[in-house]
Amino acid sequence: MSDDDHRVHVVGSSRVVVVVVFDGCALLDVAGPTDVFQAATLLGGGPGYRTVLASHDGHPVRSESGITVGVDTSFRAAAECGDIDTLLVVGGVSVYRFAEDHSSTLGDLRQLAARARRTTSVCSGAVLLSRAGLLDGYRATTHWAACESLRAENPRIDVDADAIYVHDRDRWTSAGVTAGIDLALALVESDHGADLAHAVAGWLVVFLRRTGGQSQFSVHLRNPPARTPALVELQRWLPDHLAEDLTIERLAARVDMSPRNFARVFRREVGVTPATLVEALRVEAAKTLLATTDLLIPAVAERVGFSRPETLHRAFTRRVHTTPGRYRQHFQIAQTSQNSSDAS
Repeated sequence: MSDDDHRVHVVGSSRVVVVVVFDGCALLDVAGPTDVFQAATLLGGGPGYRTVLASHDGHPVRSESGITVGVDTSFRAAAECGDIDTLLVVGGVSVYRFAEDHSSTLGDLRQLAARARRTTSVCSGAVLLSRAGLLDGYRATTHWAACESLRAENPRIDVDADAIYVHDRDRWTSAGVTAGIDLALALVESDHGADLAHAVAGWLVVFLRRTGGQSQFSVHLRNPPARTPALVELQRWLPDHLAEDLTIERLAARVDMSPRNFARVFRREVGVTPATLVEALRVEAAKTLLATTDLLIPAVAERVGFSRPETLHRAFTRRVHTTPGRYRQHFQIAQTSQNSSDAS
């Protein structure tokens, strides 16, 4: 079934979301997306969502954090109860063991997907979709730690190892854990528009609804935290002050070091020079503004601390391998495509 027809499977006044869970699943993989759907319903998205949790045998499951999760039905019963709007398969560290121990249930998973308008996964839930053959010929992502094994196990999947989430026709897959919230917000936006998705993000106090094309790794994840307390505090301070004068002299003065000693200690503890980190943070902030605002490129450059648009252009091209204009155009095309799909 293609997502392009945009049929809505509604029971009563609700879109039915079947959430597949298992022993050892990640609790946040379950709670994050379901809370997004609940908030969308509370904030007036119509038709709203009704989540149905399903385990292979219909019994409660114990999450990897030790919290027991009650379920509503079994895979087989859920597949027999009617049309499903969204099938969402969660992940967790035990996903491989579950796939091996309960391989007979993969047929039930295929039946669930056949009844669903769209099939989605959070984190390593993509492993179950892969084992069921539900990602063959699709572009997909998963938690960064599982990407290589997913690619090796199933070469028929075009694995994007760095995306927050990937939408390919009627398949939506997301990266690890909290990326499930980004995925669910994108699903709400697909169903109800950007205004409701933004309202839900605000309701849940999500600071920024990340676009699917953003990297799984922020600059701070790529570079380790410093060990010196003053440098740790500086790393925390930098993202909120990118438009300021961030020369080595100014940064050294902030941590009460000489410029030479500051540069030496910073490079030793963080792994890059202060200038390299500052540029990376500025480019990352520019990517967010280009994808989520209508600010002109000169205004983006000024907002993130580049003295001229040409400086932004050079740094952006060097780090992202495309220009700021083309990067923004990518997201505009994606949004236009999604809007056209929604209207059809």
